[in-house]
Amino acid sequence: MESVDYKKELRDLYRQSKNEVSLVEVPPLNYLMIDGEGNPNTSPEFSAAVETLYPFSYAIRSIVKDEQDLKYVVMPLEGLWWADDMDAFEVGKKDEWKWTLLQMQPDVVTEDIVERARETVGKKKDLPALSRVRYESLDEGLAAQTLHVGPYADEGPTVERVHEFIDEQGYSRRGAHHEIYLSDMRRTDPEKLKTIVRQPATE
Repeated sequence: MESVDYKKELRDLYRQSKNEVSLVEVPPLNYLMIDGEGNPNTSPEFSAAVETLYPFSYAIRSIVKDEQDLKYVVMPLEGLWWADDMDAFEVGKKDEWKWTLLQMQPDVVTEDIVERARETVGKKKDLPALSRVRYESLDEGLAAQTLHVGPYADEGPTVERVHEFIDEQGYSRRGAHHEIYLSDMRRTDPEKLKTIVRQPATE
């Protein structure tokens, strides 16, 4: 049986030094996605999204393993963040934030596999957010990113460093702020959390 770790296959996107900001070219990738809004620290909607995506992704992996003889490591959780008024996002008015939680899926995953996995998870768990999960491609293209180590609440200077890098390179920011949670937010000490902070850019 073939075994794949897509974080290694896509190492430029999922491995990053905290000591530098890098320019990356993100190809179109397929994700499970679920939308929400509000403060992620207090929103039941956010917690429900986290608790839904993990079992969904594991159910997909189980189908792929059985039917395609492929075993792979489930990808980390990711988040897109924005606000209708981006000033509210910049100054941390979290109640006004909007978000999409994502989890990348291999190319071999089809809509049929996704729907069968949804049915399997629905029979095992009562997850009200399950019906809101969609399967879509995201094409980010050019982006700047770096690694943040520590609590999410302390990301401000890291985000600012990415934004300054984009400006210095002569690019403009576009699209949503993107975070990749390399650590399991449910089980990791806040001081040890590793998060890739990414911002799409354009010339």
